[in-house]
Amino acid sequence: MTPFTAAVVEIIQNIPEGKIMTYGQIAALAGSPRAARQVVRILHSMSRKHNLPWHRVINAKGQIAIQEDDSYNEQWMSLEAEGVQVGLNGVIDLRRYQWNPEQVFIKE
Repeated sequence: MTPFTAAVVEIIQNIPEGKIMTYGQIAALAGSPRAARQVVRILHSMSRKHNLPWHRVINAKGQIAIQEDDSYNEQWMSLEAEGVQVGLNGVIDLRRYQWNPEQVFIKE
């Protein structure tokens, strides 16, 4: 596993319940700000193996990015079960629910 991949997995594993992060935000925090699509691939290939909370990762517009109906609905319901309000078209208020771990670590 590359250092970038390991960092992405660790970041996603640590997203708290009821919070979300964007693909680009995770890529930047892992050291490669332009690698949002790589984060998508890592989620797709490693979510089961590493038990990643994949449903807590959304796109930069604050939307559920998955197009396939069953997975889209699963992500929507998983987020709602954690208290994240999902609006029309799968839109989530980033100001309210986005997790910024760099801020958390600075405070502690």
